[in-house]
Amino acid sequence: MEELVIRDADVVDGSGEPSYRADVVVDGGRIVSIVKEAAAAGCQRPKARRELDAEGLVLSPGFVDMHAHSDLALLRDPDHSAKAAQGVTLEVIGQDGLSYAPVDDRTLGEVRRAIAGWNGSGDDIDFDWRTVGEYLDRLDRGIAVNAAYLVPQGTVRALAVGWEDREATPRELDRMRQLVAEGMEQGAVGMSSGLTYTPGMYAKDAELTELCRVVASYGGYYCPHHRSYGAGALEAYREMVTLAREAGCSLHLAHATMNFGVNKGRAPELLALLDEALAAGADISLDTYPYTPGCTTLAAMLPSWASEGGPERVIERLADEETAERIRHDLEVTGSDGCHGVPIEWDTIEISGVGDPALADYVGRTVQESADRRGEAPWVTARGLLLADRLAPTILQHVGHEENVRAIMRHRVHTGGSDGILQGAKPHPRAYGTFPHYLGHYVRELGVLSLEECVAHLTSRPAARLRLPDRGLVREGYVADLVLFDPVTVAAGSSFAEPRVLPTGIPYVLVDGRFVIEDGRRTDALAGRAVRRTPA
Repeated sequence: MEELVIRDADVVDGSGEPSYRADVVVDGGRIVSIVKEAAAAGCQRPKARRELDAEGLVLSPGFVDMHAHSDLALLRDPDHSAKAAQGVTLEVIGQDGLSYAPVDDRTLGEVRRAIAGWNGSGDDIDFDWRTVGEYLDRLDRGIAVNAAYLVPQGTVRALAVGWEDREATPRELDRMRQLVAEGMEQGAVGMSSGLTYTPGMYAKDAELTELCRVVASYGGYYCPHHRSYGAGALEAYREMVTLAREAGCSLHLAHATMNFGVNKGRAPELLALLDEALAAGADISLDTYPYTPGCTTLAAMLPSWASEGGPERVIERLADEETAERIRHDLEVTGSDGCHGVPIEWDTIEISGVGDPALADYVGRTVQESADRRGEAPWVTARGLLLADRLAPTILQHVGHEENVRAIMRHRVHTGGSDGILQGAKPHPRAYGTFPHYLGHYVRELGVLSLEECVAHLTSRPAARLRLPDRGLVREGYVADLVLFDPVTVAAGSSFAEPRVLPTGIPYVLVDGRFVIEDGRRTDALAGRAVRRTPA
């Protein structure tokens, strides 16, 4: 007898087609049968050792977070309710060009310092891996939800070239090609870049094109955080489309927003650019989070020249009065490339987390507010905080536009990505709320998407991008990564005031046929594993 039958569910199967009522039978981690309208037809009902009454609940495929920063959180926090409770059954990590494999001892220490604001210092982690394959093997020991990995181009560059602003030599480029190929062979699904972060931003397009050719040869995709989301946003999007087409590589645009005052109301221009490329045969997708503020580190705002050489050199430059004044001028007057070419507005920069608990008073306040309280210029406050916390502060950047968010999420190649940073005392609520916020706010309350459309955006579309032949749909034979939610009550519990509150209306989540959320509570199941690239 099979393990589980989910009875009388309203199945929204991920295809975008209308829902239907069915009994769904799960056994051995897979969906083994679907009996539509079983009760109404008066046919024999399927039986199993356990029966779950799903009356009034929607059954859908598990949600895929196409842009996650859980690289260490999956290892640090077996509970991982921040994602599991949202119905996320698969996260794509290794984002924005910086993560923890492939590395050597030197590079690992540098990367740990550079992205401590994203993932913490890692002092509580046993870094017993160096290659992509070894990291994926570590995930296979058991994690809360599944994870796929992108080879991080910035980490690859740090390993082969260093943190200097210069072109790679032919030998170094060959080494980077080799590292990307090894990562793909070991199971990565593609490559990411962070082209406003060092050292990835130092790569010219020709270098990135060569690496993308390697990715394409393995059937993977390129996922860039491109060079500007501000003053040069459209040009930066166009650059990535051109680059990927030159390389013959699939393209997935990370957190595809149009931010800052210069881009208010300009989402249709971005979508027209994408439609033109799609019509010409380009393979493009994108992800967004359903909120207007962004989230990153305070150090990311600095100009690229100030970040050359790695974290320790940044600290040295900030400590030097003359150099610090140059940094201030670039930030406040010129428009730093780290701040997307737009002069920084300190009243939009809210500190969301710090590494040193003694600095907690800054959290929840903008830099401008803290400066006013201290009676000093905001740059003085920001500089002092960066030095005191050794570049660890994370920020919310309140620079988005609701009309852009809605326009982009309607597009046919859109998928969902939280870009959730789980560090800090007051993280962005998207880390805990992205997927129920789509379902509750943008589907039920606003009607921006229908329920069937939205579920397709969050399930089958990302599964297709990841080339996963047996995930993303409720189909017989597919992996039983499933979510049961109440369409009337599903909502994000997290808010900017209280960002760590879990969602409501998602009572059951299954990963590989095992309950990770049951009756609204986290079980002790560690059913997740590394999801490796399917050969092209």
